[in-house]
Amino acid sequence: MTELVATNLSVTAGNAKLLDNTSLTLRPGELTAVLGPNGAGKTTLLRAMLGLVDVSGGSTMIDDREMASLAPDERARKISYLPQRRPLAWPNRVVDIVALGRFAHGAALGRLSRTDAKAVDYAIDSCQLRELAHRNADSLSGGELARVHFARALAARTPLLIADEPVAALDPRHQLRIAVLIREFVDAGGGALVVLHEVALAARFADRLVWMSCGKIIADGSPRDTVSADLMQQVYGVRAHVEFDEHGPDIRIKGS
Repeated sequence: MTELVATNLSVTAGNAKLLDNTSLTLRPGELTAVLGPNGAGKTTLLRAMLGLVDVSGGSTMIDDREMASLAPDERARKISYLPQRRPLAWPNRVVDIVALGRFAHGAALGRLSRTDAKAVDYAIDSCQLRELAHRNADSLSGGELARVHFARALAARTPLLIADEPVAALDPRHQLRIAVLIREFVDAGGGALVVLHEVALAARFADRLVWMSCGKIIADGSPRDTVSADLMQQVYGVRAHVEFDEHGPDIRIKGS
C-alpha cells in the first residue's frame, strides 16, 4: 500500500525557518488534519512533502522511493493534490476541469476512456455539480468553484489525497459534504492529509490531528487526546471552553 513518509523536513527563506525539523507519515486508512494559525507552516509542510519546495534538510519517501525521483505524472498517479491557491488559465466547462484529474492516467479533453468517464461522473455527482457540469468556470461562485476543484482531485482516484483548505469558501452544508467525501475516501482504503481551520469539523471527521505553530508540530494525536482549552490557547492564542459529546468536541471561543 502507498505510504508517504517525511523525515526531519526543514525549509528556510532567508533567515526565516518556515519548517523546522518536521516529520510526518501519511498512511492508507487514516485521515490526518493539520491545524494551526496563519503562518504556522501548514502549507509549507504539504508542499515540502510533495517535493514542490526546496528543503534545507530532511527527505520524503513514497513506496520506499525518494519523492524527488518521481516524474510529475507518476507522482500525480499516487497523490492527488488540491493546493490552497487554484488559479484557472482559462474558463473551461466544469466537466472539463474535473476531467483534468484523469490526465496523469493518459486522458485528454474529448478523449476519455470508459474508466476515465466513470471517475469524472462519480466526482461530479459526489460534489453535487451535475447541474453545473456544462457551465463555464468564470460563471461560478467562489464556493461552487471550490467544489469543482475538489471534484477534480477526487476524479484522479489516487491512493493518497493531500488537500490544503478544501472547505475554504464553502457554506456549512458543503463543508460537511466535502468532509464526508474525504472520510468515505479514507474508509475505502485511501489516505488523506488535509489542512483545516475548522477545529470542530476536523475533530469530528479526522482520525489524527496534527497541531502546528511556528513551523513545528507541537501536538499529534487523536481528537480526544489533543483538543483542549490549553492547546487552543497555546496554538491560537484564544480562551476556549471544550466539551466532548458523542459527535465530538463542542468548542466555544470566549476571547483572546
